Amino acid sequence: MSDSPDQPSITPYRCRDCGSEVGFRSRRRTLTERFILPLFLLKPVRCGECFRRDYRLIFTVVRDRLSDMPRMVPGKQAPTSNRNVA
Repeated sequence: MSDSPDQPSITPYRCRDCGSEVGFRSRRRTLTERFILPLFLLKPVRCGECFRRDYRLIFTVVRDRLSDMPRMVPGKQAPTSNRNVA
């Protein structure tokens, strides 16, 4: 994939503290985070390993918040093998 002048470069997430590549979108807390950060093309993100909260460019690829992901329906479980494990 080549970078064109019309398309900003998309960077993968990497935690500056622990080096993890798993980052999640964090909830905007203050008025500054809601209205000022977008002017600077920044968004709050949280590391999935060490839970450090940081601001990154909006072009950084992170996962959706865990609370926004679809939940499992009670009574329905993922298919498992037929092993009998205690």
